[in-house]
Amino acid sequence: MTTELNQPAANESMTPEMRLSLMMERHREIDQELIDLQAHPGGDRLLIQRMKKEKLRLRDGIELLKDELIPDLDA
Repeated sequence: MTTELNQPAANESMTPEMRLSLMMERHREIDQELIDLQAHPGGDRLLIQRMKKEKLRLRDGIELLKDELIPDLDA
């Protein structure tokens, strides 16, 4: 059962596909936020650094999930 916003209900576990989708969406959001922050001189450098680290962690997580979801062709 999902809510009207296509999000899982609180008692429903997320599928790997759903997690992947949410992670990719958040990665895109951070990317846009970074573009906006870096467009203004004197931006908060600490915030930018933290956002870049979060973006990298998300990228790594996305790659791990993709590896789990896509079977090895060499196997």
